Amino acid sequence: MKVILRKDVAALGDAGEVVSVKNGYANNYLIPQGMATRATEGTLKALETEKKQQARKVELQRVSARELAQKIEQMVLKVQAKAGESGKLFGTVTAGDIADALKVAGVEIDRRKITLEAPVKLLGKYEAEAKLFSDVTVKVTFEVEAEGAEA
Repeated sequence: MKVILRKDVAALGDAGEVVSVKNGYANNYLIPQGMATRATEGTLKALETEKKQQARKVELQRVSARELAQKIEQMVLKVQAKAGESGKLFGTVTAGDIADALKVAGVEIDRRKITLEAPVKLLGKYEAEAKLFSDVTVKVTFEVEAEGAEA
C-alpha cells in the first residue's frame, strides 16, 4: 500500500514522502497514529499543492532574511562593558550582549544564532557572524566601549 507520510518516521522516510508499506503496518499503526494517510489521487494532488505553498513560504523567508542581512551589514553596534585602565575587560563580551545591542537597534536575533571567532576581552572593533536563515549569514560589526565612556 502506498501512503503519504505526515511525520518523519525512523527507517521509513521524512514527512511529505510517498512510501510503499505493508497493508497491516499502514492500517494498524501509521494511519491511526496520524503518521500517514493513504496515497490516493486526491491526496497526491493536495500534497503537490502543499509542497508548492511551502516552497513559496520558504522563499519569502529567505528574501526577508536577505533584506535583514543588508540592514545589519550597514550597522556598527556599540557594546558597553566594564573595563580597566589598560582597556582590558572585566569579563567578556558574549553573543547575548551582541543580541541585546541588536535588539536596541531594532533587530531581533536569537543569541544562539550569533557566533564569535574568539572571546572578546579588550576594547575595540570586532566582527561576529549571525545565521539568519539556512543559507543566509551576515557579519555583525560591533565596537566594544568602556562603560560610562562618552560617544
